Amino acid sequence: MNAKPVLVVDDEKNIRLTLSQALESADFEVQTAVNGEEALDKLKKQDFGLVLLDLRMPGMDGMEVLAHLRELRPDIKVIIITAYGTIESAVEAMKLGAVDFIQKPFVPKDIRELARKVLDRDALTAEKANDYESRIELAKKCVGERQFDAAAEHVRQAIALDASKPEAFNLLGVLLEMGGERLEALKNYRAALALDPAYKPAQANLERAAGPEDRGGPRLG
Repeated sequence: MNAKPVLVVDDEKNIRLTLSQALESADFEVQTAVNGEEALDKLKKQDFGLVLLDLRMPGMDGMEVLAHLRELRPDIKVIIITAYGTIESAVEAMKLGAVDFIQKPFVPKDIRELARKVLDRDALTAEKANDYESRIELAKKCVGERQFDAAAEHVRQAIALDASKPEAFNLLGVLLEMGGERLEALKNYRAALALDPAYKPAQANLERAAGPEDRGGPRLG
């Protein structure tokens, strides 16, 4: 049995049910909240290990909940639920320590795997991170702890180990953008798209971050 319960926050009943059933089948204890206010009330009263948080809800939206959550429980891990693929406010979400997203509609297996991966990061150290995947996971752990310079360094080491995957370049782009290095961020978003022109997170980040002079699209080459 997992020691701490998971809190699922979504205004759609079928989504709460799907997530609860998927996680309970993997031996997670699950509680639910129908809106941000109920979620914050539960977080004040109980210690949760993980929150799955819908971004778009009536009343208090997911970003506002996330901001309050960081004041209440800066250590808690958060997976953002979105029906929009890549959220427009990716940089703002990452500043608040959210680096994992799952898109509606989702498959129960993907939910269980992502939840376990996020929780398993606690045991990950630099000494153990000797391949691309573990470096990316360590970078995400650092983002969750809001250690952004360390996160960027782990992403660079992941790229040095394997420069063929778009995720690392996109993640580095967001971290650079957070630090005010917009032009370097754009280069990394374009590098991600050069590797995979259909990689939606980099497409959305490039569109969001590019100024009017850059909006000719991801011209790669």
